[in-house]
Amino acid sequence: MFINEKQPLTTMKAKPEVLAIIPARGGSKGIPRKNIKLIAGKPMIAYSIEEAKKSKYITKIMVNTEDKEIAEVAKTYGAEIFERPMEFAEDLSTDFDVFFHQLKTMKAHGYNPDIVVQLRPNLPCRTAQHIDECIEKFIQNPDADSVRSIKETPKHPMKMWKIEGDFLKPFISAEQSGIKDSSDLPRQSLPKVFIHTASVDIINPKTILEKKSMTGNVVRFVEIKELTANIDDMTDFAVAEQILLARKNSKK
Repeated sequence: MFINEKQPLTTMKAKPEVLAIIPARGGSKGIPRKNIKLIAGKPMIAYSIEEAKKSKYITKIMVNTEDKEIAEVAKTYGAEIFERPMEFAEDLSTDFDVFFHQLKTMKAHGYNPDIVVQLRPNLPCRTAQHIDECIEKFIQNPDADSVRSIKETPKHPMKMWKIEGDFLKPFISAEQSGIKDSSDLPRQSLPKVFIHTASVDIINPKTILEKKSMTGNVVRFVEIKELTANIDDMTDFAVAEQILLARKNSKK
């Protein structure tokens, strides 16, 4: 029996060790110092830490950063810190580089989580409910290498175009899709297409350490229809702030 007083599950024999990693490097091109910029009265990274603390399943919360100021803010809100080497804090550093290094280092020190949760700090509108839904999907599907949060894309790729020389060509050809003139068809008649929201990613540590992947081959999903606002620029920032303020005011 899954040991959890609030919501028992029956798909695991013991309570798993669930590590939440919040990757937060200091550099940010679109919005300088984005991860600790105040949004709706708090540093952006605080929202990810606070919602992780509300999760029914997460047992350890760690912020992975090379930045001392981010580390101090994160500790203030209750997270542990994993110091990131500068070689993994460059613009082109990948999630895999960061997570593989941290898990390999922690394993060498005797810590082996059963489940890894990636919570990107630039999605401050995600909730503990979103996190737990994704963790539960992973627990209920032991074949999964990972679980990704998704939502239906507002812009269908079968209505998109690419440029070849002086001509427009369908981004997805009729030969590929089996559908002629898809750009002229009603969106509702086309197959549904989903995008990865990056709000919550659940990964089997073996997928990272052994398969050398953040995704693996068996990918489950949770559709999150609520707006979770991935912040890349100031327009995104303004949208997210309005969501957070509205949520805050609704609790008064």
